[in-house]
Amino acid sequence: MSWYRSAVWFVKGLREYTRSGYDSASRHFVPADLEVNVTGRSFMITGANSGIGKATATEVAKRGGTLHLVCRNKERAEEAKREIVTETGNQINNAGCMVNKRELTEDGLEKNFATNTLGTYILTTALLPLLEKEDDPRVITVSSGGMLVQKLDASDLQSANVTFDGTMVYAQNKRQQVVLTEQWAKVHKNIHFSAMHPGWADTPAVRSSMPEFYEKMKNKLRTEAQGADTVVWLAVSPAAVKQPSGLFFQDRQPVSTHLPLARTYPSPEEEVKLVEALEELSQQFKPT
Repeated sequence: MSWYRSAVWFVKGLREYTRSGYDSASRHFVPADLEVNVTGRSFMITGANSGIGKATATEVAKRGGTLHLVCRNKERAEEAKREIVTETGNQINNAGCMVNKRELTEDGLEKNFATNTLGTYILTTALLPLLEKEDDPRVITVSSGGMLVQKLDASDLQSANVTFDGTMVYAQNKRQQVVLTEQWAKVHKNIHFSAMHPGWADTPAVRSSMPEFYEKMKNKLRTEAQGADTVVWLAVSPAAVKQPSGLFFQDRQPVSTHLPLARTYPSPEEEVKLVEALEELSQQFKPT
């Protein structure tokens, strides 16, 4: 990451990603956008047992949605289900991972990449045939503004050829998610795709994975509900699907996926290479 990207991104974050940034942006929200009833619609939410995922599930449930919670921790998932009592036409890719040292899964995949990128790819592509048949199908991916400091590197998706830095690997994964969202939107015209940045929120993941950042910023962080606001808006609001498919959102508004003069634009060849590599890797996980 260049010093320029780092400096510009952090200044942007202090202004926009904090709780005060949310307060400023929310003055322009349209309350009626979320005054909806989604009874009869199903929502699959990954990582829904804590943090932004749980906050999203709670808000969708309040509006009558039927929830399918996909979680790694079974006990916490059951606890979340009891708290969010509700009675798949929409999918929210929220589950995330930031391991700060290089670790491999049982399948030999780098853990951050396996969770953040490949897992998102496998689940989404598996559901696409069903989503294509639904009314008002949407796929929302919870990405991160951290991806702004990274340029897509499709030749080293599992960060094997760089000095491992969990924060930067996470940012690269989030860039991969944004590119995937753009690519899916080009191909699947009947589904509304979007990615979003929740801002800097006080979640269990931030506290455990970024303890130094948390200690410095804890009085400025957004609440979980504030971080989830745009996810909920993208999932249930009629206003959201009036926006073009494939965009990246922050506080209910589409925003640029690149910092000014940061030289992070990938080539079309790199974007295609990403999709092809993920499709090849996903083959080992498809039922025979």
